[in-house]
Amino acid sequence: MQTYDDGFLRLVRVGPLGPYANNAYIIADGDRGEAAVVDMPVGSEELLEALAGLRVTAILLTHSHPDHIAAYDLVKGATGAPVFCHPAEEMLPAERIDQSLVDSREIQVGGLSVRAIHTPGHTPGSTCFLVGRYLISGDTIFPGGPGHTNSPQELQQIIQAITQRLYVLPDDTLVLPGHGDSTTIGRSKQEYAAFACRAHPPDPCGDVLREG
Repeated sequence: MQTYDDGFLRLVRVGPLGPYANNAYIIADGDRGEAAVVDMPVGSEELLEALAGLRVTAILLTHSHPDHIAAYDLVKGATGAPVFCHPAEEMLPAERIDQSLVDSREIQVGGLSVRAIHTPGHTPGSTCFLVGRYLISGDTIFPGGPGHTNSPQELQQIIQAITQRLYVLPDDTLVLPGHGDSTTIGRSKQEYAAFACRAHPPDPCGDVLREG
């Protein structure tokens, strides 16, 4: 577990959790005692323990792959908070989405404002969440490259989302992914520049944009 304190913002990374080493996140207004949860993987008992003393007002989903929502019933049942998810996430039944996330929607968490950024490619409704100088990126962007894609079209879609929607953020924006370690927007830009100047197969997909 790692905590980032920035004024009255407290952001907690809980993980790695479960067999896929997922990260879950807590976005908290420490002054008002309100919080949002981002994702709910296997092992979210640890997430609930970290929420002690906080009132959860929102559960935000980066996407609906099973490893990110496996503890839906546990977390929803324990907090009673509404679940926010992009409507294009077809793996999650509509009746399990309480609030529809649209691009640029602002979610209030106490005195904090969390902005949803739609970044399709890994999944159709993949969404990142920006609060202050922190970007919770789900499986959209990692140290070394973007999330996994299953077709060249999806790869082009995720590259477009990253370069047009995320690379406009300040270079020192801290990127907190759904698995593994953090990076920054500036570092990711450098990796993409190194990738873009090399020759590639005509139809790449999968795990790409890795340096070397």
